[in-house]
Amino acid sequence: MMGDMVSEETRAMPSTPIRSSAGTGTEPADRTPPTRAWRTRLMVAGIVLAALNLRPAIASLGALLEEVRDGLGMSGSVAGLLTSVPALCFAAFGVMAPRLARRFGPGAVVCAGMVAIAAGLAIRPYAGGTPGFLAATALALMGIAVSNVLMPVIVKRWFPDRVGSMTGLYSMALALGTSAAAAVTVPMTDALGGSWRSGLTVWAGLAAVAVLPWIPLAWIRGTVADGSHSTKAATGTGRHSTKAATGADHLAPAIGAESVTPTTGADASRSVADDLRITRSRTAWALAVFFGLQATAAYITMGWMAQIFRDAGVSAGTAGLLLAVTMVMGVPLAFVIPRLATRLPHQGPIVVALGVCGLAGYAGLYLAPAGGAWAWAVLLGISNCAFPLALTMVGMRARTGAGVAKLSAFAQSAGYLLSIPGPLLVGVLYQHSGGWGLPLALMAGLMIPQIAVGLVAGRDRTVEDEAERRTQR
Repeated sequence: MMGDMVSEETRAMPSTPIRSSAGTGTEPADRTPPTRAWRTRLMVAGIVLAALNLRPAIASLGALLEEVRDGLGMSGSVAGLLTSVPALCFAAFGVMAPRLARRFGPGAVVCAGMVAIAAGLAIRPYAGGTPGFLAATALALMGIAVSNVLMPVIVKRWFPDRVGSMTGLYSMALALGTSAAAAVTVPMTDALGGSWRSGLTVWAGLAAVAVLPWIPLAWIRGTVADGSHSTKAATGTGRHSTKAATGADHLAPAIGAESVTPTTGADASRSVADDLRITRSRTAWALAVFFGLQATAAYITMGWMAQIFRDAGVSAGTAGLLLAVTMVMGVPLAFVIPRLATRLPHQGPIVVALGVCGLAGYAGLYLAPAGGAWAWAVLLGISNCAFPLALTMVGMRARTGAGVAKLSAFAQSAGYLLSIPGPLLVGVLYQHSGGWGLPLALMAGLMIPQIAVGLVAGRDRTVEDEAERRTQR
């Protein structure tokens, strides 16, 4: 699949000649430079490996939450705080990603993020006590946060005419990593002697592997950025030349830099993007709230669903498998939903369908958690595919690279900030009510506003369009 997508991307390169940096010759566009194809393939591999590592730190902990609580002496409220740490870190560190990317380059920041994930996962089981465990977890989540924000930007930059397909591939890999962590953490822990510390540490190895493709990508970006001509390499007119930027321009020094074209329309788009006040956009706010509510549901699911099944009498191993089923639903659907979303003028019908599945899943957990466990796991897995839909809408609701960068940072940072209270509140309600009735009512209740704001975020408009309309008033 990866090879086919790369070859399609290579064939999609325009036939416009590209001037050399010295202006002394031309390079026929029908002869794709080997270095460009190599970079593209390496980028696809890097995106997939990075996505595989964006959830195991959370899903593996959810599968062993009871053992970690017992080992560290956590109360239910403290465990709720632990399940809220991902959202807190994503909100706090995600907002830094565009600025870091402008200074060091997206590839270098994602590379550093993978290093932080590997280090945090290796340290946290042996940090000693709850504070050390939380600090090491935060280190790993910091790496996840910056990578979360930059992935839509990187996809838009490298694959501007493959946003749906590449977002689907990225989301599918993310779901695969999540489901694998949920499914194999418990049996792997048993195979390693039954220590939850060993079971959590193993995932640091996968993160270490993900560092490798980003090292040359970070170096390539740096060398191109040093020669300021990289953004001037694309020639031609209109949209045709913008697509030519998939070669050198996506390595431009500034994350929001657009390919240089002589058209007044392109200059106007860049001006609007540079002056874009994202917090004044209704679409941006709707997308941020949608992102926050789906993140709330996802982190409650990853942090608590296995415990819900275990409290209903399901064994630890089976509960882990049920969580894995929920996560693995995102593997095929995360590839299908973005492609479908990019073909629809309004993504509202998808929002409603996913929301209805979530409501049905929560109702089932309340009425018969053990009896229909597999059905509820499937329904909640479908509902959790609001995440790849949200990522796709980030790419669709902005038409420039700078717009995508600002919208991605705002929607994810504000969204994760909104999602912080959810998992914590679930832990408090669970501890003080002694059951799952109130927490499940909260989860179902939050699905209603998620559907409502998703309908607004799914409208066919961009944040740049809204900014232009405001300036014309």
